[in-house]
Amino acid sequence: MPLQILVTDDDFTIRRLIKDCLELNGYSVILASNGEEALSLAMKYHPHLLISDIKMPYKDGFHLVKELRQNPHFRIFPVIFLTNKNSTEDKINGYQAGCDVYLSKPFQLEELSAIVRHLLERSQIIQSELLFTETESIYPPSEIDNNMFKQNHLYLTNREKEVLRLLIKGLSNFKIAEELYLSPKTVEKYISTLLKKSHSANRTELVSFVLTNKIM
Repeated sequence: MPLQILVTDDDFTIRRLIKDCLELNGYSVILASNGEEALSLAMKYHPHLLISDIKMPYKDGFHLVKELRQNPHFRIFPVIFLTNKNSTEDKINGYQAGCDVYLSKPFQLEELSAIVRHLLERSQIIQSELLFTETESIYPPSEIDNNMFKQNHLYLTNREKEVLRLLIKGLSNFKIAEELYLSPKTVEKYISTLLKKSHSANRTELVSFVLTNKIM
């Protein structure tokens, strides 16, 4: 499933321009024309990244991001401010509100696309690290070694299952990363964890183990 990006700007032309660019890069895009609408859509769809203007009706970008950051779900949510407010004070206020990147108008679509990709990759890595930490706290290494194979059952997270399905198809780490919108390094970490869980020495043994035991 494509990663979803929320774009909010009161300029219809800019919204459509950004939408067309991001969709060409394989992302799913939802649009809002003001901060109040953007907040509602964010709470409903939980997108993976926000691109927001600052000066908008009903709720400006500063207040939008501050409210989002109060929600635990959006604490590490990547945010790009895209605005014609270019003073140093505006930029300071933007970072204090919680944005990750402050990009001034006029802007280049190529630069915006590169920033989006970088922030999403970083966000995926952070989420993966949190997931690994959470999994290890629930299933310490000793339990992974001793208790994961009862009745041919291997505990897998949803993301591990996605990686494993593509691995079985013979896709490379790079192709898996493209399919799942992850960085290749993140895919490597997932495969390393799968090898450990299955006591496999390499990808071939891992696939053989999964197919032999009908785990998926």
